[in-house]
Amino acid sequence: MKLTGKMSLVTGAAQGIGKAIALKLAEEGSDIILVDVNKEKCEETAREIQNKNRKAWYYQIDVADYKQVESFFDGEMSKWGRIDVLVNNAGITRDNLIVRMKEEEWDDVIKINLKGVFNFCKAASKFMMKQRAGAIINISSIIGIMGNAGQVNYSASKAGIIGLTKSLAKELASRNIRVNAVAPGFIQTSMTDKLSEEQKQLMLNSIPLKRIGTPEEVANLVLFLASDESSYTTGQVINVDGGMVM
Repeated sequence: MKLTGKMSLVTGAAQGIGKAIALKLAEEGSDIILVDVNKEKCEETAREIQNKNRKAWYYQIDVADYKQVESFFDGEMSKWGRIDVLVNNAGITRDNLIVRMKEEEWDDVIKINLKGVFNFCKAASKFMMKQRAGAIINISSIIGIMGNAGQVNYSASKAGIIGLTKSLAKELASRNIRVNAVAPGFIQTSMTDKLSEEQKQLMLNSIPLKRIGTPEEVANLVLFLASDESSYTTGQVINVDGGMVM
């Protein structure tokens, strides 16, 4: 197995892409720390991981609150022993045209999607630097690359993750810590389930592979970036989008 003996933390791990990532890393030998605001679904994911004979801890945390994140790491690190892999997946949407967008719709998305990544990268980096090893994978989006009408807040947050990833990769490389980003395209999740059939068809028409991606296909790439197979890969943004952005 590719992650035997490793400790991985996944935010937004209760469902969708985050859950698929947590399960994939567990299947490959890692114990998993699950973070999500949805305690009930997070507990379900933890039980599935424990059924794979891996250790799993779950925490209900506001990723946008740095003091909460910092105290979480300081208080629980002795229990985990180390942190080898960090996957920043937590995110929300609050779609609207900019002329109608409320200030709180902008602030909420930036706080959770972008500041949340900053918070966990900052807190985890302190421990990874002492270890002189680690892998950070930030989940961005093709919307952060190509933009999308009605999503200026989401696009800005995901583009910000790309800049953060590249800068942090340069900061941490000397400590043998790799930082990469994954940019999913049209993936089958509860977020995309809300789209109308007309919207889904428009998306499919722009995808060369002519199908929706699965959370497991995103998880497969995250596993590669978390494992030693990507030991010479850092500062990269890799699309999982069926060729939607070329």
